[in-house]
Amino acid sequence: MTTLDLRPLGNTGLKLSSVGFGASPLGNVFGPVSDTTPSPPSARHFASGINSFDTSPYYGGTLSEKVLGKALKALGVPRNEYIVSTKCGRYAEGFDFSAERVTRSIDESLERLQLDYVDILQCHDIEFGSLDQIVNETIPALQKLKEAGKIRFIGITGLPLGVFTYVLDRVPPGTVDVILSYCHYSINDSTLEDLLPYLKSKGVGVISASPLAMGLLTESGPPEWHPASPELKATCQAAAAHCKEKGRNISKLAMQYSLSNKDISSILVGMNSVKQVEENVAAANELATFGKDAKTVSEIEEILEPVKNQTWLSGIQQI
Repeated sequence: MTTLDLRPLGNTGLKLSSVGFGASPLGNVFGPVSDTTPSPPSARHFASGINSFDTSPYYGGTLSEKVLGKALKALGVPRNEYIVSTKCGRYAEGFDFSAERVTRSIDESLERLQLDYVDILQCHDIEFGSLDQIVNETIPALQKLKEAGKIRFIGITGLPLGVFTYVLDRVPPGTVDVILSYCHYSINDSTLEDLLPYLKSKGVGVISASPLAMGLLTESGPPEWHPASPELKATCQAAAAHCKEKGRNISKLAMQYSLSNKDISSILVGMNSVKQVEENVAAANELATFGKDAKTVSEIEEILEPVKNQTWLSGIQQI
């Protein structure tokens, strides 16, 4: 089996597999997917080259961290051969980015994950908190955790791209090591691309999640709770139908579109089964061997043109 390529993550020295394992389904976040039970990491993941795993105490009210920790321990893979990211600040009970809470949070996460340290600790969905608190209180608290050896690198996540520049412009250079953006580097929305030169100038690594735009770019369509406009949902479904008529799968094409930009270190995908892992790895390997299906992608882009880069509101409007 061909293994995934490894890409450097900013100035961290870490090399992430181009496809990352999003562990939110381990917390049953999306509910049951047909008859599948969310599948924790197995030897198959490592054999295929996946070396990075992303979770949060918010996913399934801590269930995702517990399942991931148990699975990684059972595998017995040397700790330096995989990269674990978890988050702080967002919990089942709400948001709390105070220094006291995030400091306590990492100890709780390490216990659930059965680890001595995590590679990356990210402030989770910072647009729902005070960005000035993130700058002045949360990130300094995370720096202390870094000095204590409980975390190796500091990250921030969110939907609105403006939150990243707001924070990065206000913290000392090198303080934030990585950003995790979602739903902004896929066929329907590629606005993250405009931010890449800025992030590179700051030495910040980039992880992009949800290449399928939280289900918009699938044959079955998004879940009912999806915040996209009716127009965006309908146009994406038209694009999916066009692909199906041509004997193509829009999800695979969307995955390959996201993977094709090597300035993005890793494409993070929530996976529910070994089958999904195999499909995503196969899509990456096919891209590496044959390149992307430029003709069909161009046809999809034409269908999506009326809604290109349309997004939705998230968090407290403060910038």
